[in-house]
Amino acid sequence: MHLQLKVYQGMNVPLFSESPFELQISFHKLIETLENIAQTDAVPYRVAYAQSLLNEVNKVPELREGIHSMDIITKNEPLIKSLMSDLFPTALTNNEIKAVSIPFQNIAFNFTERFKKILEEAGESFDMTIRDFDEHQFYIMNCCLILKQHYNQTLDLSKPLFYDIPDAKGIMHHYRIMYNGDFIELFPKKELPILSQDKIDSLMDNFDNLTLWKETFPPNSWIMKGFGIVILFDVSVENALSNLKSNLLRSEPDQIVRGENIENIFRSIFKVPDLKVGFTPYIQEENKFKMVSSKDKFTSFILLDSEEADCKNALCGCSFETLMEEKKYFSISHISKFSESPANKAMGQHLLSQGIESCIMAPVVKDNTILGIIELASSQPGALNSVNAHKLDIVLPFVTDTLDRYYSEFHNQIDAVIQKEYTSIHPSVSWKFKQEAQNFLVENSQGRDYTLKEIVFKNVYPLYGQIDIKGSSETRNKTTQTDLSSQLRVIRELMEEVKSKNQFLLFEQRIFEIETMLNELSIGINANTELQIQLYIQQEIHPLFENADFTHDGKKKVKAYFDAIDPKMGTFYQARKKFDTTLAIINKKMASLLDEKQVEAQAFYPHYYERFKTDGVEHNMYIGASIAPHKEYNTIYLQNLRLWQLQVMCEMEMAHHDIKTSLPFPLEVTSLILVSHSPIAIRFRMDEKRFDVDGTYNARYEVVKKRIDKAYIKGTRERITEQGKITIVYSGKQEETEYMKYIQFLQFKGILDMEVEQFEIEDLQGIFGLKATRVKVLHVKSGNRHKYSYEDLLNELLN
Repeated sequence: MHLQLKVYQGMNVPLFSESPFELQISFHKLIETLENIAQTDAVPYRVAYAQSLLNEVNKVPELREGIHSMDIITKNEPLIKSLMSDLFPTALTNNEIKAVSIPFQNIAFNFTERFKKILEEAGESFDMTIRDFDEHQFYIMNCCLILKQHYNQTLDLSKPLFYDIPDAKGIMHHYRIMYNGDFIELFPKKELPILSQDKIDSLMDNFDNLTLWKETFPPNSWIMKGFGIVILFDVSVENALSNLKSNLLRSEPDQIVRGENIENIFRSIFKVPDLKVGFTPYIQEENKFKMVSSKDKFTSFILLDSEEADCKNALCGCSFETLMEEKKYFSISHISKFSESPANKAMGQHLLSQGIESCIMAPVVKDNTILGIIELASSQPGALNSVNAHKLDIVLPFVTDTLDRYYSEFHNQIDAVIQKEYTSIHPSVSWKFKQEAQNFLVENSQGRDYTLKEIVFKNVYPLYGQIDIKGSSETRNKTTQTDLSSQLRVIRELMEEVKSKNQFLLFEQRIFEIETMLNELSIGINANTELQIQLYIQQEIHPLFENADFTHDGKKKVKAYFDAIDPKMGTFYQARKKFDTTLAIINKKMASLLDEKQVEAQAFYPHYYERFKTDGVEHNMYIGASIAPHKEYNTIYLQNLRLWQLQVMCEMEMAHHDIKTSLPFPLEVTSLILVSHSPIAIRFRMDEKRFDVDGTYNARYEVVKKRIDKAYIKGTRERITEQGKITIVYSGKQEETEYMKYIQFLQFKGILDMEVEQFEIEDLQGIFGLKATRVKVLHVKSGNRHKYSYEDLLNELLN
């Protein structure tokens, strides 16, 4: 049976559709107490009062037997209020937040005046429901009441329940709900069901199985008779702090000071409806306020749209001293008045331009180091001041710990970038460095001296490959020669114009010198020539241009000349820039492809990998049991990596072929793979912070790497590398046979040409007997391959 009770605004009919209880609001226990007073109390006025009240109560038998209609409560509201007077003292009605209620239900009446005021401010449209409390929990909580009262089960039903109610200003207040059930009785409609302990244990282990609970305690199978009392406590600050801690534990760094949820939390604490929260990071090394990451765009009222600012320039004298030197709060209750002082005008106007009339700024300090400034701002004068600024004392510890965690993570990311981009500690070998560092720390913590051991990996097979820009040095010199010649010719033209106007012999001398340099450039260029011409132009020509008497048209030409000079290079940089850009695009394309493919190669078997960008891209790989001792090693992994390397080198050749026609300089490339017959040892060189081969015998491998790409086919003057082909260098028949199998496989896949060249390599200094196999890469046109434009490639480079 459902009770239709509309009692106060948002507190409506029963909140949930199903309950194990049929509800009967009754005051029978309270009436029994009055009867006891009337019969036994020794104080005459108490007896008279109880008897008088009972006379009125007896006229309405539903008050004792059970109320099923709202009309009964409405008609007898004064009588019910008198009946409840001992539980609801008039003297406390403006202080206590209390009402008659049914536990867990949205039914209440007989509100205290403070409770009424809270609901009135919430507004007619506010629907009052318990936070995070659903029908499932409601049903089982009611069942637990039965288990506790009739089956002697010790159950903890103290889960905190909350109402979230806004005030007239829109600030959300949070109230803890407490129920008094002293005046409630529970009993079954039929005979008390017998429940075995196994059945009860099954219920205890199956909170999520609502069907099981309903089978045990069917809807409306019990009666709840009586009334409860709901008492609310305003825990807005405590709840806001709890929510703040939950938000600050999130991994997203911008949750520290951003997001509507954070601002609502601070509004609950400070009771300021339009309060806004900002944060300005402080970089101690630079003594600047600075956004540490464009991705984590904090709201900063100090910086506004700027990326960084000097601390003293961003703050006025008094705020700088308070925040940065004394490390204390700084509040401005009336910014308009504050900015009337000349010393404060700049900062005051900066805040007023953002609609801020009062603010609090507080340094976030960890271990006496300022991490940044947290900012609270309001458009209301006086809303934020030095008095409520002290509420930050309860907030700052959480903010400080979170910011410290964020900055630690940020610096860890910096260290990761440094390790990835600037050192050679590859993830595949980092375990050994960590192991040695751990040994060092453990020994030192126990007061024992420990010398870090060298990191050595023995019996590893090296794999070396390179894709080299053919003729890069000659092309670089040619573009430099073109730019210098263009610059000298423009200078000569300008000198001729000044000479014709002023007839100075010095101009004739300079023209003669420029002609001489142009003649030298037409023959060729070397490093000394380039440097000498640059110094001559800067020291001899530019001072003349700055002081020479040019015509109006001549001045325009001089301006155009200086505009054509690259600010970084200090010279004309058109042809050379196209070459450098082309080289950078090729290198990035090749390196990116290699790095991308390396991910899948590492999945086969962990191995050390490094690459270098020069005039092309080189890479080293080392594979062996010592690099991954946790995983069983087999030569099949080496063979797989060799085949992978050959195929990826072919793909790099194809990728270059796809882009070269779109480049300013259609530079060609040559590809080479060096195969080692025997395993070697590599050692981490502490002075160079990189791995190198270890031992005299192994050094032979490094010598071959440095010289092999310039080697000739034995008995000829033909280089072993050739554009469009891959050259595989080895010394033994076993490697030749192995790689011929790989070549045949790639020929089958249509990647390599059927024609294969094999030849001996000329003897190098101290190195004899090297052989090579060379085969052409087929650049098969495919509709699936991307068609590149120069703009596409330039965007890839810039990104």
